Amino acid sequence: MALFKKRTVGKPGEWYYCLVHKRVEEGPDCPAKDRFGPYTSREEAQHAMDLARERNLEWENDPRWHDSRSGHTDGG
Repeated sequence: MALFKKRTVGKPGEWYYCLVHKRVEEGPDCPAKDRFGPYTSREEAQHAMDLARERNLEWENDPRWHDSRSGHTDGG
């Protein structure tokens, strides 16, 4: 008896962006490691890469993630 059952069929209304196929898919057709989501709409999933770029820019410009710029180091 398996402890975790692999879900092979998505729920209606769950949308994902597949990083391998570079397309929007309804339901988890591809492995979780290869997709973003779930999103509540097809349109939202279509903008998954834009949202990822925006979040990466925010992270890159967030001073809390760049302590070395302030001259402080951990000193190990």
